[in-house]
Amino acid sequence: MSTATSNQLAMPQNDLIGRLFVGAGVALVIVGLLFMWGRTLRLGPLPGDFTWSGKGWQVSIPIATCILISVILTVVLNLIARRR
Repeated sequence: MSTATSNQLAMPQNDLIGRLFVGAGVALVIVGLLFMWGRTLRLGPLPGDFTWSGKGWQVSIPIATCILISVILTVVLNLIARRR
């Protein structure tokens, strides 16, 4: 009869947490690069992004940008899920 130690039981969970941190780090790097190169890549307000401004205030509702990001993330995540 074999008994498992607490270290053996904790390893898969530690592996999962490690993978989550690596994935979050990669995502942050990609977002940071988009912020740095946003103007160079001409990423800006799209048609469908609404902005209202006045004296000392500005309201922006980026509807088209949110839809575009949603479509891109859906395609990328579906491609990743199909590889598994």
